[in-house]
Amino acid sequence: MTNTIAPIAQEIQPSTFNTMDMFLASLDVKPRTKETYRKALNRFMVWIKDNNIGQPTRTDILQYKTYLLENYTACTVSSYLTAVKSLYTYLEAEKISPNIANGIKGAKHQQGFRKDPLTVEQVKNVLAEIDTSSITGKRDYAVINLFVRTGLRTVEVARANIEDIRQESGEALLYIQGKGRDSKDDFVLLTEATLRPIREYLKLRGETSSTEPLFISHSNKNYGGRLTTRSISRIVKDNLREANIDSERITAHSLRHTAVTLSLLAGATIQEAQSMARHKSINTTLIYAHNINRIKQAPERKIDNILSM
Repeated sequence: MTNTIAPIAQEIQPSTFNTMDMFLASLDVKPRTKETYRKALNRFMVWIKDNNIGQPTRTDILQYKTYLLENYTACTVSSYLTAVKSLYTYLEAEKISPNIANGIKGAKHQQGFRKDPLTVEQVKNVLAEIDTSSITGKRDYAVINLFVRTGLRTVEVARANIEDIRQESGEALLYIQGKGRDSKDDFVLLTEATLRPIREYLKLRGETSSTEPLFISHSNKNYGGRLTTRSISRIVKDNLREANIDSERITAHSLRHTAVTLSLLAGATIQEAQSMARHKSINTTLIYAHNINRIKQAPERKIDNILSM
């Protein structure tokens, strides 16, 4: 079997129809996922070209893994290697090339999270610092307040429409299209403290259609457009800085961690927190509980006590 990676490496432009395009076309995944694979494979092709590799071997794949570990996070390394391994699985199935990537492991992920949650006082300070005298301020307050009280992801907030707020069993719910979902088939509860700022914001927008985005841009350049995940992340980051919270480990995703952490601190069970956060595995939720218990029952305090006697 001949190896086609070398000719692919000579034509890295995404528009070129080659074996990589055939592989991507064979994937039964969403367009966004295909683009993620394409980006990862382009990185691999560039590396092959830069290292003058004509016929990649298993040793080359391992060297590529070493290169990735030296330059990227564990999550990115695993993502890039998954794309390469999937490509070679396809090449072997099509009898184009042996699967030289078979059995190569991804990067080990550290237990815990890459982003930190906010403390109760930090949450209060961030919300208190938002100037709600303008419609933009009303929106920002409603967005950040929604994050910390429901644990939504940025993509879920970005996808939300006004009509997704519904009444069931006497309670207000926000139906969401979760990560990896094709429809809005899940929900979070909107307490009065969560819903009120949203209502105040929508009232200032005036007459709206139920199909409009829940949160929109109010800039002259893109007025009325749906907020993107990038713009939502920027809004959160800007307001965090206004509250003197400026850390690479505290971002919009930190607000999701904050909600889960606060729910457990307030007495929610592991199962209840998992349901709110929509974690596929309860092990993810258990990490939050472990961290909370580790801090509460820290033996370091016991060391201090015995040394102070």
